[in-house]
Amino acid sequence: MTSSAAPAAPSDASVLDLAPVVPVVVLHDAADAVPLARALVAGGLPAIEVTLRTPAALESIRAIAAEVPGAVVGAGTVISPEHVRDTVDAGARFLVSPGWTDALLEAMKASGVPFLPGVSTTSEVVALLERGVREMKFFPAEAAGGTAYLKALSAPLPQARFCPTGGISLASAPSYLALPNVGCVGGSWMVPGDAVAAKDWDRVARLAAEAAALAP
Repeated sequence: MTSSAAPAAPSDASVLDLAPVVPVVVLHDAADAVPLARALVAGGLPAIEVTLRTPAALESIRAIAAEVPGAVVGAGTVISPEHVRDTVDAGARFLVSPGWTDALLEAMKASGVPFLPGVSTTSEVVALLERGVREMKFFPAEAAGGTAYLKALSAPLPQARFCPTGGISLASAPSYLALPNVGCVGGSWMVPGDAVAAKDWDRVARLAAEAAALAP
């Protein structure tokens, strides 16, 4: 995929189906947002999760939404109704949380954009299914049981689909993507800190292309 080819919007296709890998991006300088997003899209990863871990996050989301038409920018580390409001106002087209509460879930439902609430236990999955939510983030994936845990969930809870995130690498991603209840994985290995600091966008695009090629 190149930056000139816009992907289907999340309203037309699940976030879990846009690409095999969703880059999890932490930006300390909003000036890096647009070239980084262009490199990821050029490599074939249109869905980009910008985490709300830095003061530059909202400005970065706003810049990507306005200037990178091939990107589907989302917000990560969404943990409050205020985060939902602010990120959607900035242009986020999907929301990702590390966990959920009823208040946060209601805000995400009311936002009008797709969302992936975070879970790490079977009870949380069942509670979300009870509330009509079938797509979730599994976090922290490696620490919470990894592929063995997700495989065990697939038989009793086949209606739940996941984006595992947390400790996943290029080497481990294929084992997750092979599971029937995994739509994509989240990771940050294609946006290494040294490449971003050096503004080595060609390297980011190459790493993104490796990740995009993991599609089963």
